Amino acid sequence: MSVTNLAPWIVTVGAGTIDRNFPAEVVLGNGKRLSGVSLYAGLPLSGKMYPLVYPGKSGVLSASLCMENSLDPNMVKGKIVVCDRGSSARVAKGLVVKKAGGVGMILANGISNGEGLVGDAHLIPTCALGSDEGDTVKAYVSATSNPAATIAFKGTVIGIKPAPVVASFSGRGPNGLTPEILKPDLIAPGVNILAAWTDAVGPTGLDSDTRKTEFNILSGTSMACPHVSGAAALLKSAHPDWSPAAIRSAMMTTANTFNNLNQSMTDEATGNVSSSYDLGAGHLNLDRAMDPGLVYDITNNDYVNFLCGIGYGPREIQVITRSPVSCLEKKPLPENLNYPSIAALLPSSAKGATSKAFIRTVTNVGQPDAVYRFTIQAPKGVTVTVKPPKLVFTEAVKKQSFIVTITANTRNLMLDDSGAVFGSLSWSDGKHVVRSPILVTQIDPL
Repeated sequence: MSVTNLAPWIVTVGAGTIDRNFPAEVVLGNGKRLSGVSLYAGLPLSGKMYPLVYPGKSGVLSASLCMENSLDPNMVKGKIVVCDRGSSARVAKGLVVKKAGGVGMILANGISNGEGLVGDAHLIPTCALGSDEGDTVKAYVSATSNPAATIAFKGTVIGIKPAPVVASFSGRGPNGLTPEILKPDLIAPGVNILAAWTDAVGPTGLDSDTRKTEFNILSGTSMACPHVSGAAALLKSAHPDWSPAAIRSAMMTTANTFNNLNQSMTDEATGNVSSSYDLGAGHLNLDRAMDPGLVYDITNNDYVNFLCGIGYGPREIQVITRSPVSCLEKKPLPENLNYPSIAALLPSSAKGATSKAFIRTVTNVGQPDAVYRFTIQAPKGVTVTVKPPKLVFTEAVKKQSFIVTITANTRNLMLDDSGAVFGSLSWSDGKHVVRSPILVTQIDPL
């Protein structure tokens, strides 16, 4: 539930890795080699061994995190310092080590980031390590009387497999405001992204960083989102008559769910197979989004009905619409918003099988004469039915509606670690595949 920016009229983008990496290696005094990541480009340590220290050994949290003024220069001068990730900026920790006289830094992940690593243009020789390797370094420091280490930088490596992998820092579902709308919508490249950079600040953005560079490498969902914005702009120029909802639908229903090993995408933090709570509909595939076949369109009026359905009154809704609105007597169901994904919330208190029906409407944006038939990957322990069995489009008939009915016995639903089960519904005319993620979860009625 770490995903934010949840409104259904927003495209909510998670981050994935690319098939390029910037490896670095920590070599311990006992000969062990640990692989990590770094963008450090200054003078190398050239294989020279330096004493190694872990300030966190004292049990003082601020020292373990290498926070401002937490390091004793007498303890770290001339040494490589192990710092735990978190609470302060990764590059700022390096600056703290540098000020205290340290010659290098090993940045160790904790359990929350797992094996998820991002490169940084550090001020001193630094290598970021996953939590397993980080634990190895700390164990070595505490078990050795004169621990030592060096860091080697390996440049750029391409053709990394598997990729994409869902970034450990990427916001995860479920949607904490309206769980009827699956968020995130999709993922895009967001780890170690190369782009132009201002000369007004150094690559770390720290005041004391006087380096100038025309390019920088950054990571974040803040890097993934512009990829989707750019893709949306290209789709809009190719299809000027498409609405924002149609553009999002095209990107979601054509997204990839497989990596470059042709296997299901995995999660960087855990190595487990990713679910729709991690990657939404999948990873952006712009080529396919240009010609999606069908789109799930949404009008302003649909959004107004959605807001009425989740309990907003006309006066509050008017703040957004800037024009008068009215809500229907019978509350619309939020899950009937014409979204390209389907989230079924079943009451956990129900005895026996519970069903929920969802209405969706698709607009044909491909060849005018087309017949689409569905295939279903039902979530484990769930029955999914679709009516009608096929959608027939002609020159005159551009829109068709269908009903998806999801049935499950909540008593014996085996939900996964994230509290849901996942599947998909795909419509195909033999050329296009229009895929929608389905998720089923239980909620306790308020």
